[in-house]
Amino acid sequence: MNVLVCGTGASGTAAALALKSFGETVTVSDSKSVEDIDVTPFRENKINLYLGKNPDDISGFDLIVASPGLPLDLPFLQEARAKNIPIIGEIELGFRHCEKPIIAITGTNGKTTTTALVGEIIRNSKVGGNIGAPFTGMLSGSADWFVLEISSFQLETIDTFKPKISAILNMTPDHLDRHGTFENYAAAKFRIFENQTENDFIILNYDDPVCRNVNPRAKKIFFSAKEFLPDGVCLKDGIIFVNGSEFIKLENMRLIGSHNAENVMAAIAVSLCANSPKKNIKSAIANFKGVAHRIEYVCAKSGVEFYNDSKGTNPDSSIKAIKAIAELGRPIILIAGGYEKKSDFGEFIKTFEGAVKRVVVIGEVAERFCDAMTALGFSEFVRADSFDEAFTLAYQSAESGDAVLLSPACASWDMFNNFEERGNLFKTLALEL
Repeated sequence: MNVLVCGTGASGTAAALALKSFGETVTVSDSKSVEDIDVTPFRENKINLYLGKNPDDISGFDLIVASPGLPLDLPFLQEARAKNIPIIGEIELGFRHCEKPIIAITGTNGKTTTTALVGEIIRNSKVGGNIGAPFTGMLSGSADWFVLEISSFQLETIDTFKPKISAILNMTPDHLDRHGTFENYAAAKFRIFENQTENDFIILNYDDPVCRNVNPRAKKIFFSAKEFLPDGVCLKDGIIFVNGSEFIKLENMRLIGSHNAENVMAAIAVSLCANSPKKNIKSAIANFKGVAHRIEYVCAKSGVEFYNDSKGTNPDSSIKAIKAIAELGRPIILIAGGYEKKSDFGEFIKTFEGAVKRVVVIGEVAERFCDAMTALGFSEFVRADSFDEAFTLAYQSAESGDAVLLSPACASWDMFNNFEERGNLFKTLALEL
């Protein structure tokens, strides 16, 4: 086939290299110029390049592989659909060449922690997708399972993708700048189970009505932090139960925050469906410290603790971070703001009461975020023109016993390439103290 790969990021590069190894003729396109891209892997593998603008003519291609960040309403993609040229994503491409069962985990929040924990539990597995390695870059070598975090952007471009075990952790509004409405966003997430059959499993959050009321063909396994489930995984009095029997106590976990109990329950349900031994599950949970950039303890200085939650890229995620730090009894100096995703900050701001002493606001969303705080009667905030300035203002505002928390409730793309870069700068500035 003659294949066009759109995007030169991690997933686009992995897809292009995989397609070349399959013997296809590959062209990679990107609106960035050659000066902004490392073209070495493409030239070394004799992959054609079309850079600096979107393709003018796509009529000669048999297949288009679109990177997740690429809006699907671009004119050349609309033209491709009109000409019946298939458009898939890197996840779909990987599935078509994968011979092992797949665990696919999605949801608005908790995906990364749950995916990483499942990867720790299932010993001979490979973990990637929306975190770590792209799926197509993981296909070589041996593994019993592929454990994938899957985003709504990635699910927009699946076709035959069929996980043996899927999980939807929760559903709150996010990425409305891309999807337009919550209904469209949820519909994209629900594609994770569209090809599953009654021989497959789906793990669902019973406490989330959007998740609870879906109707997949796969066998439903629920988890709940609020209801006792005789058939499922649930939390009661600080103990996680599986099918009515005690499984593990929360006091044996190293993760902080009540929201992480939900992530652990989902991981337990997934792992049991994958026939993991119970002793492996319990051991992995007891030793799991969490993932970088998700309520990550960094260091302390003069009684002030620093927590990096750069992965908090939407209000609901950052609400969980605030509650987790508040459970530690530490008043919070919060650094928040970033790329404008049209999120509603109302519920986020309401959690400040009794928990957040001051907010340092950054990014292109700053004016709207400040207006929202003012409208809800919260006035302890200040704007910063740079991230370094925001960090300095936050530390200057903190007293012994406080916590400086980076949990932006926004994506990072206005100031950084990704949330990892943002979190790493926060950690560097904290450690330099």
